Amino acid sequence: MADESGPASSVAAVVFDYGEVVSEPPSAEARARLERLADAPAAEFWSAYWAERPPYDAGLAASEYWRRVAARLGAEWDLARVQRLAAADLDSWLRVAPASAATLRRLAARGVRLALLSNAPHALAGALRADPVLEGFDALFFSCDLGACKPDPAVYRRVLAELGTPAERTLFVDDREENVLAAKRLGIDAHHYAGPEELERFLTARLGAF
Repeated sequence: MADESGPASSVAAVVFDYGEVVSEPPSAEARARLERLADAPAAEFWSAYWAERPPYDAGLAASEYWRRVAARLGAEWDLARVQRLAAADLDSWLRVAPASAATLRRLAARGVRLALLSNAPHALAGALRADPVLEGFDALFFSCDLGACKPDPAVYRRVLAELGTPAERTLFVDDREENVLAAKRLGIDAHHYAGPEELERFLTARLGAF
C-alpha cells in the first residue's frame, strides 16, 4: 500500500466507482416511482431488484432482468411497463453529486490520471459514456462490458492491466466495503467512501493539496 506521505508522483491513477460515489443515491422520489410502477410492496420489490442485479450488471439484457424481478414478485409485466421501469431506473442513477463533480474537476486540472470502474448495466454505461462529468477520465470500465462484477478479482486485474499501472500506485475509491477489501487484497490502495470530507483527506494524503 502506498505511503500516506508519499509524493503525488507515486500515484499512477485514481479509479472511482460511480454509484453513490460520483453519483448521489437514488432519491426517495425516484425509489417511490419505481415501487409504484412495479405495483409491489417496497420491501419485496427492492429485495427482488437487488437479488437479480448482479447478472444485469454483468451484461444481462434489460428485458430479461425485469422479467426475473417480476417472477420473484409473482407478477407479469408487459413490455410497456418494463420500458417505464427501465427508464425510471436509469434516470434514478444519473444525479451526479456536486461535491464529487468538484473533486473530479480539480483532479483533472491537476493532471491526475482518472478512471472509472462501475458495476453497471448496458443502459447506464451508455449514458455515462456521454456524461460531461466523465470527460476528463482516461478510461471507463463497466461490468456489463467485462462480463463480471466487483468484487471479482478478475475485474481489478483487468483494469490494472489495461491501465498499465502497478497495484500499489493505483488508488481506488468505492462505497461498498466488499469491493474495497477485494481491491486491497490485490495490493491496490483502496478507500472506503463514506463522504466527501473523508475522500478529501484520503486524496490529499496521497496526492498532496489539490
